[in-house]
Amino acid sequence: MKLIITCLLALGLGTSALAADLPDLGGKEIVVVTENAYPPLQFIDPKTGEAIGWEYDAMAEIAKRINATVVIENVSWDAMIPAVSEAQYDLGMTGITIKEDRKEKVDFSDAYMRSEMFMLVRADEDRFADGPGFAAIEDGLVGAQAGTTPFYVAVYDMLDGNEANPRIKLFETFGASVQALRSGDVDVVLTDGTAGAGYVKANPDVFKLTGDPMGSEDFGFIFPKGSDLVAPINAAIADMKADGTMDALNTKWFLEYTFGD
Repeated sequence: MKLIITCLLALGLGTSALAADLPDLGGKEIVVVTENAYPPLQFIDPKTGEAIGWEYDAMAEIAKRINATVVIENVSWDAMIPAVSEAQYDLGMTGITIKEDRKEKVDFSDAYMRSEMFMLVRADEDRFADGPGFAAIEDGLVGAQAGTTPFYVAVYDMLDGNEANPRIKLFETFGASVQALRSGDVDVVLTDGTAGAGYVKANPDVFKLTGDPMGSEDFGFIFPKGSDLVAPINAAIADMKADGTMDALNTKWFLEYTFGD
């Protein structure tokens, strides 16, 4: 599926015209790849079937400010970083944590969001409330995607450091791991607080967040090494932070948007 966002798409969140001090890309096409599996950053709206989310709105606003045309394509998480590093796409977005080892393969934008990691559990969970408590339950299972920050937090902060630990159940998407939690196939899913709060808000009788934050992470867009898009997109991110657009996006997607069951 391919989605095109033009520079004329107005969100009503920021400036309505190209800012004089921002780069002008002259309508340049930017091919962006995402996963559509990480609400509220990007996901398929169950009510409409439309791909929406924080990152979709942010990318549309960035395109407007630097005069670009964005083409959205989809790929799985495990294929995303290799595909962008090989320049199959111009930019990747799916709540990607800025990490030093990833910088060896791709370039990152400046951080557009900071998130804290929490444990998402079923609402009636009373066996544990933190990582050590979970580790003490020998048959407890944690759901995660291989290669993601939640996976490594589970391995090294909650369990024994063995990446093949049988207590870790792997899923292709974050959404699938949450569904497994709902159905009782796993006992905990690690998530950033904002996404987890969205699930809890939509399903307060099904899920809850428990324990203290298990570290923080900064999210950035990824590019092929040496991409000339990094600077203009960083300029747009800074402009959106300065004029309150980022705060408006956070309010829209983390406080006001109503998720379906």
